[in-house]
Amino acid sequence: MILRLRKLWHHINSLRRKQLGILMILMIFASMAEVISIGAILPFLGILVAPDEVYQHHLMQSVNNILDITAPDQLLFPLTVFFIAAILLAAIVRIALLYVMNYLSFAIGSDLSINVYRRTLYQEYAVHVSRNSSEVINSIVSKTGSVIGGVIIPILSLISSTIIIIVILVALFTIDSVVASIVFLGLGVLYFGVVLYTRRKLSENSKIIATQSTYMIKFIQEGLGGIRDVLIDGSQKFYCNLYRNSELSLRRAVRKNNFIEGSPRYVMESLGMILIAAVAYTMSLREGGLISIIPILGALALGSQRLLPALQQAYSAYSRLKGVQSSFQDVLNLLEQSIPEYAKQADCHKPVRHILFKNQINLQNLSFRYTVDGSEKSPWILKDINLILAKGTRIGFIGITGSGKSTLIDIIMGLLSPTDGSLLIDGELITSDNKRLWQAHIAHVPQNIFLSDSSIEKNIAFGVAEEKIDHHQVKKAAQQAQIAGLIEGWKEGYQTFVGERGVRLSGGQRQRIGIARALYKKADVLIFDEATSALDNKTEQEVMRAIEELGKEITVLIIAHRLTTLKGCDKIVKLDKNNTTHVGSYQEMINE
Repeated sequence: MILRLRKLWHHINSLRRKQLGILMILMIFASMAEVISIGAILPFLGILVAPDEVYQHHLMQSVNNILDITAPDQLLFPLTVFFIAAILLAAIVRIALLYVMNYLSFAIGSDLSINVYRRTLYQEYAVHVSRNSSEVINSIVSKTGSVIGGVIIPILSLISSTIIIIVILVALFTIDSVVASIVFLGLGVLYFGVVLYTRRKLSENSKIIATQSTYMIKFIQEGLGGIRDVLIDGSQKFYCNLYRNSELSLRRAVRKNNFIEGSPRYVMESLGMILIAAVAYTMSLREGGLISIIPILGALALGSQRLLPALQQAYSAYSRLKGVQSSFQDVLNLLEQSIPEYAKQADCHKPVRHILFKNQINLQNLSFRYTVDGSEKSPWILKDINLILAKGTRIGFIGITGSGKSTLIDIIMGLLSPTDGSLLIDGELITSDNKRLWQAHIAHVPQNIFLSDSSIEKNIAFGVAEEKIDHHQVKKAAQQAQIAGLIEGWKEGYQTFVGERGVRLSGGQRQRIGIARALYKKADVLIFDEATSALDNKTEQEVMRAIEELGKEITVLIIAHRLTTLKGCDKIVKLDKNNTTHVGSYQEMINE
């Protein structure tokens, strides 16, 4: 846990660290206010039961002189006011401390959540492909939240409680060292025993919570993501049972941890009162009887009343830390993700330097296979590919399913790095350091278009702030994608909302919006990954004709299942499952 906390500290920015420093000062001030409130009860109770002794005490002489007090009964009012003021001060400082602790805890939690999301977005495409999205979403949203309530707040509470416990014990030791020792050892040993007894169960429950919270999101995604099949197959009960089992396991573990965290309080309060009663009885046997020890008992009672909650708060903080350690580790793993250098620029969307693309894309002896558990044991998807793709040409890619067409395009786009061989642009080798510069040239239209639940205009100008959208360019891109007439015929026009993932549009309409999105970017390399597969023949011909008319300064790469889709291409690359590549014209491919 200490190692995890040290790692977490490195991800807290300098502003938050300074604020934590101020919080520490406030904690010390709060603990001193507690001591003042405890110390104030001694003269207050003393003036009630033994006014002459208080009046004649050497510490009161300066007070008597300042307030011009000449008789013991004149001390009652100022000491009462002092006691009330001390209690109010302690309460105000505690409220301020609670406010600052909560503010800072959630501010740090927000910073961490944003940082996790940012680092996750900047990961390599291969990393995203290998991950389960439900696990990542759960870590970003749910587990980061658990770090706030289960790590940051408990750590601050633990520090605050520790300071208060130490200061109160020092005050009690000053009043009566024997009594303070008995109280501290008695309560301390009991809480230590509870810690030893519960730590294993808390760790086990933390693993259940981390695992089942991920499963819950997974089952929600699967059930709602495939809702059409769920409705048709009538498999609602199956997904409800999966979700129910995970939900019950999660809540059971949370319930047990909450009980373990809160239950010692009631036992300790009872034992604390019994302990104080025993101490009171023992002290009453001293010389002077009960009257002489009332001020000390009052201070002890008030001190215990502050000490017990502080001890419970410290134990509760420990329990929460143990209860979320698995989720905490998952969040740390995401925080430890490295990000590329370009992500650290002020505007990483637009690279400062540019890779020039004037002549050709060159693939030299390019091979690729996925790694499995860090070792390259999976079969080759691509092997010894050698291609030269000239700027301004229309290149088609065709081949049976599994031949590596999409993988080859992913490598050309810089999403995947070749296992062997090279990708060069005008002779410059594309690496992990400069691939973002090359990607600035590219616009991509996948087979399955992702549409956000917003307007058509925002989906065409995807990823562009609303105030920066070029409305003229949006309309031009829609015209080129052969969808402008349809959009402008709708009541809301380009402000029409498409629904979640474009559910209110047909497959062909979604596809054409995706094509318009690529054209809006005004990139000089357009890549269509079976982007016209959802279009009817007439619309596909119109879109392909528009693509052919884009101009020779734009290079177009098209993946298709139908050879006829590639009729207007200058060159067609055919990939086979045995890793062979054949390049030829449309006519040559027909004649094969």
